[in-house]
Amino acid sequence: MPPETLTPERILEATEEVLRRYGPAKATVVDVARALGVSHGSVYRHFRTKTALREAVTARWLDRTSQELARIAGAEGPAEDRLRRWLAALFEAKRHKAGDDPELFATYMTLIGESGGVVDRHITDLEAQLAEIIDAGVAEGTFQAASPATAAHAVFGATSRFHDPCYAAEWSRPEIGEDFEAVRELVLRGLRN
Repeated sequence: MPPETLTPERILEATEEVLRRYGPAKATVVDVARALGVSHGSVYRHFRTKTALREAVTARWLDRTSQELARIAGAEGPAEDRLRRWLAALFEAKRHKAGDDPELFATYMTLIGESGGVVDRHITDLEAQLAEIIDAGVAEGTFQAASPATAAHAVFGATSRFHDPCYAAEWSRPEIGEDFEAVRELVLRGLRN
């Protein structure tokens, strides 16, 4: 049976497992290559540097959330309902990432610190999705916003406690759900006025 073709996706999957096993300080490209049964040169043919590989695995991790949220932003239905769902989905996605696999979450927090451009692109994408929803709300007459992009930036900042990883320790507190609901309702009320 011929060996599987080495693809960037296979390399990223193996990198994620290696990072989970060894952590970002000890994981090497050689470890990734060993997990795939190839030479490290084969990995470097797809990712020119260790930094490029780490940025790609970070982008892949962030894109999972972004893609899920994009489906909500682009869905049919009232903008207010979509904004409610979008904010809840962002909070749940981040909370699950932190709670379901704390070792990998810690690893990604290290990688995110190294990959500022990847994080900036992720935030830009999320704010664009928010702007799309807010713009639809303005067109429906539900929301008021002179600039949907500015409003989206404000909403993202106002809700940061529920998606910024620096607050991850708070996400398991029993009252965090009530806190989220209160902030989400305040944001929605502000957009309606």
